[in-house]
Amino acid sequence: MIAEIGMEMLLIAAGITLFAGVVKGAVGFAMPTIMISGISSILPAEVALSMLILPTVMTNVTQALRQGWREAWVSVKRFKVYLMVGGVFLVMGAQLVSYLPPHVLLLIIGLPLTGFALMQLLGMTFQIAPANRLKAEAMIASVAGFIGGMSGVWGPPTVAYLTATNTPKKEHVRVQGAIYGLGAVALFLVHLQTGIISARTLPTSALMLLPAGIGMLIGFMIQDRLDQAKFKKATLLVLVVAGLNLVRRGMMG
Repeated sequence: MIAEIGMEMLLIAAGITLFAGVVKGAVGFAMPTIMISGISSILPAEVALSMLILPTVMTNVTQALRQGWREAWVSVKRFKVYLMVGGVFLVMGAQLVSYLPPHVLLLIIGLPLTGFALMQLLGMTFQIAPANRLKAEAMIASVAGFIGGMSGVWGPPTVAYLTATNTPKKEHVRVQGAIYGLGAVALFLVHLQTGIISARTLPTSALMLLPAGIGMLIGFMIQDRLDQAKFKKATLLVLVVAGLNLVRRGMMG
């Protein structure tokens, strides 16, 4: 696979992964979204999906454990319904990867991503009453898991849910790491069965670990030193561009 892709394409993919790692470290999400949007512009969508899985596992485990394993475990218990429901639907969605045309996959990712980012930029927020939280958690987890299983991208609905429940900033980022990390491990195991991850594709995913890790360390420094709200706004602008690019490519067939 490495020889087939070529050094030039690998270097471009590494640059995209580095940028995705910076954004991930700074705001807690968007790494797989940026990777699949950027890499699928130069390589097939299934290759892009295989590349993002190992970096997604590594960066999310790092993010979830940044405040220690005890805090991570508390977050896992608090959002256990989201994790369980999302995991079931992730497995279901992953089975469709080999059957969906690439342009349909791109639309499935691009449309909700663009809509979510635009709503956030326009100041639209969602509030979930405590009495409805369990029902909303299961419903949003099913959507996130299903889309995540097909594309490796489950951030937008998850971020929307955490925002709607007024989750504090540190827990917001930590919970994202726990949810995405467990989801990424499940995605890895599922795609061992679907063939997306194999002895042929695994080395290219492993190559993306270094730029992803370097980018995330830079992102952590940005998260600690810069105003989070302003940087998140800039990130949402990037996500709008990435989402529109996916929609454009999906509509072109």
